[in-house]
Order: sequence, then C-alpha cells, then structure tokens
Amino acid sequence: MPDPLQPVLGGDAPFDATADEIETRAELDVHLAKNTLAGLCVLGLRLDRDPPDLTGVDVRDTMFVGCHLAGFEVESDLILRGAHVVPPFDGRPYPTHPALLYTPEDLSAGFAEQGFAGMYDTVVYRHFVDHGGAVPDIREALAQRLHDAGIDNALGKALNEWAAAHGTRGAIGIMGGHAAPRGSEPYRMVASLARRLAAADRLIVTGGGPGVMEAANLGAYFASFDEAALATAVDRLAVAPHFMDHEPYTAAALSVRAAHPLPSLDVAGRLRHGGLALPTWLYGHEPANLFAGQIGKYFSNAVREDSILRLARGGIVFAPGWAGTVQEIFQAATKTFYATDGPSGAYVFLGVEHWSRLPVAELLGPLLARSPHGDQSHLIVITDSLDEAMAALSR
Repeated sequence: MPDPLQPVLGGDAPFDATADEIETRAELDVHLAKNTLAGLCVLGLRLDRDPPDLTGVDVRDTMFVGCHLAGFEVESDLILRGAHVVPPFDGRPYPTHPALLYTPEDLSAGFAEQGFAGMYDTVVYRHFVDHGGAVPDIREALAQRLHDAGIDNALGKALNEWAAAHGTRGAIGIMGGHAAPRGSEPYRMVASLARRLAAADRLIVTGGGPGVMEAANLGAYFASFDEAALATAVDRLAVAPHFMDHEPYTAAALSVRAAHPLPSLDVAGRLRHGGLALPTWLYGHEPANLFAGQIGKYFSNAVREDSILRLARGGIVFAPGWAGTVQEIFQAATKTFYATDGPSGAYVFLGVEHWSRLPVAELLGPLLARSPHGDQSHLIVITDSLDEAMAALSR
C-alpha cells in the first residue's frame, strides 16, 4: 500500500487512500448494488443495525475490520465464502478502527459533566495504564495496534484533503519543551510564529502536548485572527500556566475556544485553523492539546514520533527544550542526513541563549556537512527573530 504520508512530502497528485475502503453505509450500498465487495475493506460499520443482505454478494478476499455483524451465523457465512473478519474488541473505551482523526471536542467530551477525570482522553489513558501501559497483554496489544492502524489511515485521508486544497508544500514541525508555562516568552514566540505560518497556508504539525506544542497549535488556531487577539488569548490562558493543574488548565483552554469560535470547517480548513497534533497516550497524564484542528492520537509513541518528523519536510522549529527535544533534533537530523523522506527544510532554533547552552548546532553542522546528498549544514538557523525564522522556513 502506498505511503499515507506521501501527499505532504511533495511529488505527484495525492494518493487516493480510500479507493479500496468502505467507511460509510452509503459507500457500502453503492457496492452492494453491483453485487460485489470482492477485494475491498469494510471498516468499522454497524452492520447489525438495519443489516444488509450479504447472502448473494461476492465477498472473496473482502476484509471486514471492526464491523458489528448481525450475528455469528452471518460472520460464519462470510468466512466460508472467502471473506476475512477482524471483529471489534468489545469492552474498550476506544474504537479498534477509528475512521477519522480525533477533534478537541472528542478528547474533551465529558469534561463539563465530570471534570478532567471523566473526559474521554483521561478515560482512555486510565484504561491504557490499567492494562499494562507500554507492555500490554496480547489482546490489548492487538486492539491498540488496530486503533493506531485506523489513525494512520485517517491521517492519510486528512493529508490528502489538505494537499488537494492547499498544495503539497512540506509541513512545518514545531517542537520544544512540554513544560513551558503559558504566557512565558518561548510560549508567546512560538504562538506568534505559528499564527504567521498558518496564515501563510503552511500546515503546522506538533506532538500534541502542552507547553510549546500547545502554543504552536494555538497560533495556528488563530490564523484568521490578528496578533492582538492571539495575545489576549495567551493572557487568558496564563491564569492556568502549568499543565499539571489539570482542571484549571483544561477549563482555560475551553474558555478561550468558546471566546474565539471558528466557523464550521471541512478537514482541510481545520488543519489550517489549529494544524495537526500527533500525541500519545504513553504521556496521557498530560492534558489534551485542545487547539489542534485534527488530532491523531496514538498508543505507540515510536510511530507517532516518526510520523511527526516524516511530515515536517518543510522545516522544523526547535523552541527551547531539553532531553525530549534534543532527541528529536538528532532523530530529524538522521532523516535529513540520509534524505530518508526527501529534501529537508530549515532547522530553526528559536532562542539564542538557550541553544548556546546546548551545543547541538556545533554537533549538527559537521554531521549534516557530510551528508551523502551534499552539504546540508546551511539548513541550521539560530535566531531570536521571528522575521528571520519566517524567511528561513519560506525558502
């Protein structure tokens, strides 16, 4: 199957990730009228409600993944006639094959009634912890892998729609410390830069956590607002600066969203207004980033980290951060060194003072200069200027 991330990496027209997939009852009915589902994948449908008549339909090599069927007899009949059935895993608070990326409304559902402990994002995290965390048993591991495969697929579709509406210029990754308080200088700088980039039709991609990541998605959320409105929003958020104060932190984010509502948007529009966030339930103790337009939340941290860097071919902004950010810097540098995912944009290090204390540029320069694809050391930019950062990321 072609790479679902290919559309934002440049190249030919976006890949049609849904050509062999059926994700709605309307799509299913179109194929049933032709009396064949052969070779197709039917994903996550409730076929136990108003069940379709499948008895005379060609189902050779059809995959039914996460579908609710009308009974064991139907499932047995499909298998006997050549279909493959991966049933839904009952008893879990998350779908085993999500057809769409999450939204902030999805992850924060339940907060108004039950607070942070009762919101969807927290409920799934508690299930994750209670079922082994990063080392689940085989049944839980299979359910999580199916979920993450669904997110991969949904991500590919969302990016296709973005590319069709906005072109295939590489996305801009924004990374940095998760502990940067709301209202701090790094938080404000990143929010302002992200707003300018999103207003210029660049797709913002973050790790979906708090701190710098929230600032980046916040800036993209305010793409159609002016700088003064963004500054007011940051001031409003700064009354709950630290993410470990879960209740006020989440409440402040929802308050800002309510004060600055966005019009009804399609997927491509939501990716502009808020950008894309790819968080993980491995760090589920961190409150959900509620300013991203679309959220691909994964159980696997490794898959999610690699996806962020694969997407960020238009350049990466590294705001002040420590161990996690430094890891991401050299993980990204490996991709650039080998051109694993194609040409790379600039590496913009925001905060001259911070990055002078961590000599990553001194290490990166000689490394990227020896790339088998030519000297890449010119990609490194260390600055306190948002204008200089914009210029580097626009090249």
